[in-house]
Amino acid sequence: MSESVETIETIIGLIAGTCTTFALAPQAWKVYRTGHVTQLSLGMLWMMFIGILLWLTYGSLKMDISILWANVVALFFVTYMLIVKIRDVREARRP
Repeated sequence: MSESVETIETIIGLIAGTCTTFALAPQAWKVYRTGHVTQLSLGMLWMMFIGILLWLTYGSLKMDISILWANVVALFFVTYMLIVKIRDVREARRP
């Protein structure tokens, strides 16, 4: 494959990764501002967390910067929301 095609693929991957990763940012910001996580599904957050870890593994194996960059950032957002959600669930269970 030519170098220009690989460059275009990398650029497309970076743009796609940026869009999908930063789609999580408004939700994470809302959680940070309000502290409310009742609207978030714990199951969805766990699935996202596991999926992102798998994407990071895949990106590492492929040595694909687009996959790695996007998923490192996504892991930050999802981990933050997951921690806040778990705290909320634990507090709700307390008598």
